[in-house]
Amino acid sequence: QVQLVESGGGSVQAGGSLRLSCAASGYDFSSGCMAWFRQAPGKEREGVAALNAYGTAIYTDSVKGRFTISKDNAKNILYLQMNSLKPEDTAMYYCASNTVDYVLSTDSGRYNYWGQGTQVTVSS
Repeated sequence: QVQLVESGGGSVQAGGSLRLSCAASGYDFSSGCMAWFRQAPGKEREGVAALNAYGTAIYTDSVKGRFTISKDNAKNILYLQMNSLKPEDTAMYYCASNTVDYVLSTDSGRYNYWGQGTQVTVSS
């Protein structure tokens, strides 16, 4: 069965960096699209970045220039490198996989598999 397991979250001061990882198994990792979402307490889930099988990426405006999404097809791992972190980046971060098509999107409805999340806390 499909499994997505996130890691790499933690607590960091503003301006610091973290790299999140999402280990995937149970499907063809090189196809479809993958994405990172986040949800802060009391807020709706937000699409942060997405990456398709062709290597094209999109980002929500608030993280452009600071976050980078990438994947290692040999290791079946999706990454999110987060630099210049801000307190408003504090949230639970989830990776998600769309195994159905190659549409590049941060619409959560397009993703059919989800990880359990990893917490990122940024202090000022």
